[in-house]
Amino acid sequence: MISVEPVNNLKDLKKFVLFPFRLYKNHPYWVPPMIEEEMATLDQKRNPVFQNATAHYFLAYKNGEIAGRIAVIINHIEVEQQEKLKLRFGWFDVIDDLEVTKKLLEEAAKIGRAKNLSYMEGPVGFTNMEKAGVLTMGFDQRSTMITWYHYPYYAKHFEALGFEKQATWVEFKMDILPKATDKVVKFSKLIKERYQLSVLKFRHKKEILPYVERMFELLNETYSSLQTFVPIQPYQVAHYKEKYFKFIQPEYITCVQDKNNELVAFAIVMPSFSRALQKAKGRLFPFGWYHILKAQYKNDRAAFYLIGIHPEYQGKGVTAIIFEEIQNLFNRKGIVFGETNPELKENTAVQRLWKDFNPVQHKERSTYKKDL
Repeated sequence: MISVEPVNNLKDLKKFVLFPFRLYKNHPYWVPPMIEEEMATLDQKRNPVFQNATAHYFLAYKNGEIAGRIAVIINHIEVEQQEKLKLRFGWFDVIDDLEVTKKLLEEAAKIGRAKNLSYMEGPVGFTNMEKAGVLTMGFDQRSTMITWYHYPYYAKHFEALGFEKQATWVEFKMDILPKATDKVVKFSKLIKERYQLSVLKFRHKKEILPYVERMFELLNETYSSLQTFVPIQPYQVAHYKEKYFKFIQPEYITCVQDKNNELVAFAIVMPSFSRALQKAKGRLFPFGWYHILKAQYKNDRAAFYLIGIHPEYQGKGVTAIIFEEIQNLFNRKGIVFGETNPELKENTAVQRLWKDFNPVQHKERSTYKKDL
């Protein structure tokens, strides 16, 4: 007996958040989120994204046990301003039972049809700044802090129910060189001189704060042409700052400014928190904070998180400046292994950035779409 029930209170929301902890218990490649952060993200009273979005959450039950979950999302900026009549779904997890998947997706489709939307797509978050895509390659690779892990049967379920791939993201791993190549060093120097650019260096987190809003502006400017793009709203900046700022190390942020001290490019890398989050098991206390703190200062792995370049400087070699700084940082910190976060497969400009690191694709994920 399978039923799908709405999440109507905080008790049910907690069940919704905790379901993957049971589904992936002791899995070596699943990286759990922080439970309290997930609760805050999904709580309409605590996440400012709900100024421009609505969401419904459902739990599937089979023989009285939770067997799946789904978040059904409408991003009103996307629908009303960008005129993409899309129903989003995310936070999708399910046991290996096609009928459970079918009932969860049917529940989502009902909402989309009632709102006169044209199609549904997922798994995605509220915006393009959040986790997206179901894993289709790399099931033997540890997830990252900002990606979902899935069992192989997820994609098979979507395909069996008539869904088709929509957007695809790729991820790369790379061994870090013992030093920056002469080519990168020379080119970096040349670009700095040609365009009168300089590198900003940070020692304390408070020094970064004046530049945060400009970084998000650069993200909007950098990725506005991509198919998944939804502009980041000003009120969301504070939310993302609160969510991720505790993981930031000032040295791991590279900013490039022009002769007028205007920010024209930035990159954020971080030590990898995947193992630390696995040890924390979703909680900061009593010992989760220790594992996260240790990962910040004793780590041989790093993840490339965000990069933004003003359109005027794209294709002009500014990335050489950024990567010389990152290379030197990694060498100082003993980082020997790097990993990118998901990049749209069509975004070959970003993928070319890693060529000097000899990247190897090790993961792939896609969203799946179906007309309503």
